[in-house]
Amino acid sequence: MENTTGHMPINFWAEDDRPREKMLLKGKHNLSDAELIAILIGSGTRHASAVDLAKNILQRAHNNLIELAKLTVTDLTRVQGIGSAKAITIMAALELGRRRRSAEVFNREKVQTSRDAYEIFQAKVSEENYEAFWIMLLNRSNKIIGMEKISDGGISGTVADPKKIFKLALDHYASCIILCHNHPSGSTDPSQADMQLTGKLVEAGKYLDIEILDHIIVGDEIYYSFADDGKI
Repeated sequence: MENTTGHMPINFWAEDDRPREKMLLKGKHNLSDAELIAILIGSGTRHASAVDLAKNILQRAHNNLIELAKLTVTDLTRVQGIGSAKAITIMAALELGRRRRSAEVFNREKVQTSRDAYEIFQAKVSEENYEAFWIMLLNRSNKIIGMEKISDGGISGTVADPKKIFKLALDHYASCIILCHNHPSGSTDPSQADMQLTGKLVEAGKYLDIEILDHIIVGDEIYYSFADDGKI
């Protein structure tokens, strides 16, 4: 039957152009982001293939997977052809990816560099649309014994209560702490308030024999380390 919509369903494509078949033939690494999302979507509509729908979703996220992970079910269902079931499937896959990334680094024996700390924190805060402040609690060997969110804030700031931070450290018998917060703007430049808070916590930690090893600011796939910059 002639297709009068200008759209050719995936089952009419060459076999190695279909996302599922392409994965079997060429491997997962040879699929584009749109093709991987199309596999999650499963099927298209009369007027658009699953790949077309996936491309529309990516356009809504500015072709950025980090931005895609920030979208809600409501955001995704605004794309014509995407219902709540397809939206939930996409969100579930992205969440599994985030947890895998976090688990890989969290399971390392020690946090040895600022990059190690960033990889763990990034999985926690990268999808936040607002500032959030986290701490990582470590023992004398720099092994992670806990992570806690201290506060949520607005687009331009959050409040970190030193009393809460050190109470958690004492409750967990932590010897060291790494601080972290995100900048939703994507910039990682520390503000004057960031520097003042860091200095205050470093000084307070000396009295309790709890060392502040670093303060990580997470941006868009980049980070700033107070320790690496000689500010701690």
